[in-house]
Amino acid sequence: MRVLLLTGSHPRHIYIVNRLAELGLVAAHVMEIREAFIPQPPANLEEMDRLNFIRHFADRDEAEQRHFAGHEKVQLEIPTLNVSLAQLNSEETIKWIASQSFDIAISYGVHKLSDELLNVLPKHSWNIHGGLSPWYKGNTTLFWPFFMLRPNWAGMTVHRLSARLDAGDIVHQSVPNLDYGDGLHDVACKAVVQVAKDLSTILTTTSLDQVDYYPQKGNGKLWIGNDWMPQHLRFVYNQYKNDIVDQFLDGKIPRIDPPIISALRNEE
Repeated sequence: MRVLLLTGSHPRHIYIVNRLAELGLVAAHVMEIREAFIPQPPANLEEMDRLNFIRHFADRDEAEQRHFAGHEKVQLEIPTLNVSLAQLNSEETIKWIASQSFDIAISYGVHKLSDELLNVLPKHSWNIHGGLSPWYKGNTTLFWPFFMLRPNWAGMTVHRLSARLDAGDIVHQSVPNLDYGDGLHDVACKAVVQVAKDLSTILTTTSLDQVDYYPQKGNGKLWIGNDWMPQHLRFVYNQYKNDIVDQFLDGKIPRIDPPIISALRNEE
């Protein structure tokens, strides 16, 4: 099976590329060069919120360097087109994609793809979303399960690419195992590792005509960028000291398991 990948450029994105490339699956790669990984805190924050903001993104960087060590760049030679956000949906990018030979396209960590670009992709085109749809669609969707005290809902959804954000039919969902000592960013990184493992299995053991698609049921929630504020970090870092997983595993937080859709054939 030949895969076209469209990904961002952060370590978590490159990790997926390398894991699939190791299996000889990646035929071509479009990489959107993403923004700086550690943003600066907004002006006029209270000192508590400024420190939480700095900690949150520094911890994210540390966690990604630890979990994705060695995946700062693509390790194998793959036909690659590096693009900016402005170039992502350009005519040049669309022509380059159309000139490649592949059976399936998978996106992860790129901005919204235009209808014109989607039109040159094959029937089987998927997106990897960092969040369990339909409950956590949109932005910051590996943070909100912690804010909702449901760390076991911090997972990934592989769904059909569609013009509507994170709304395509679901192919597969992954959640990582939770371990004592896991912080918010550890779980987010482990979710990426798990979906990479699952995708590797699916793409090497399942033909595309065997893939089942499941419509997203219920309204769920689309979390937009403006839903998140630095003040939300007080809940995770000041009230819970980033030990939500430990308290969950100790039974101090009620457990409600998400209804996961799996495409792993050995689970049938």
